Amino acid sequence: MLKIAYHSIYKHPLPEGHRFPMIKYELLPQQLLHEGTCNQEHFFTPEILNSTPILAVHTKEYYKELTELTLDRKAVRKIGFPLSQELVDREVIIADGTRKASEYAIKNGIAMNIAGGTHHAYSNRGEAFCLLNDQAIGARYLLQKQFAQKILIVDLDVHQGNGTAEIFENDTDVFTFSMHGASNYPFKKEKSDLDIPLINGTKDQDYLKILKETLPKLIETQKPDFIYYLCGVDILASDKLGKLGCTIEGCKERDRFVLQTCKDYSIPIMCSMGGGYSPDIKTIIEAHANTFRLAQEIYF
Repeated sequence: MLKIAYHSIYKHPLPEGHRFPMIKYELLPQQLLHEGTCNQEHFFTPEILNSTPILAVHTKEYYKELTELTLDRKAVRKIGFPLSQELVDREVIIADGTRKASEYAIKNGIAMNIAGGTHHAYSNRGEAFCLLNDQAIGARYLLQKQFAQKILIVDLDVHQGNGTAEIFENDTDVFTFSMHGASNYPFKKEKSDLDIPLINGTKDQDYLKILKETLPKLIETQKPDFIYYLCGVDILASDKLGKLGCTIEGCKERDRFVLQTCKDYSIPIMCSMGGGYSPDIKTIIEAHANTFRLAQEIYF
């Protein structure tokens, strides 16, 4: 059975007019239930994660300032959300969702988190709506528990996974692959193990060609026994922060290819949703929902 991490805390209250579409975390599970893609049994509720897996990725100083709400104003401004206890709890619960979903993925082949994909969180700071790096926490947890020996992170959000690249820059057990907009945030990129920067306006055909040429080769050479997939839907032409030219159908074909490839190679995959900033919330929900529909179709 497909297992999906979800908690009501994912939809966090934000100031009026904030550009982050927090409502998607409420609407997405509602849509999946409404259309019958999922039922209540598919969802599990993550909890407050203890500090041990978090401190395997993030520095003690940063985590202390975060949990004690003593980050300076500049650091909070870089995160882009008003700092509060509930916000920190939310991030810790998202990380637990990804960690638990990773174990479900080993058991069932695939598992998902309604939120997550917080790839701009560095070991020592947060950035761009990301406080703690959920997939990095999950990856380090699997390695330390020896549930995996070699992990591939496939980051297809439109923005480079700069925090993830920094966290694993000296870790040969984790291979970081980021395919992203070349002229988009972050404007100073980190160095992933493999970066593929895309020009503005890249459309479905070119996007999918590059992905289909790259992913199987990576799997053949790196031989991962676990894959994290960051499936941001901000590659859409309609996305306010994206600059690429993909359609909903192209985004769905991307997800189909990644999931089917993992299934064909018998590699467990854990999916965190990542970004999506199209002006029409229905577009964001439809694009995200496709990932869950395909998971059910391909695996179950």
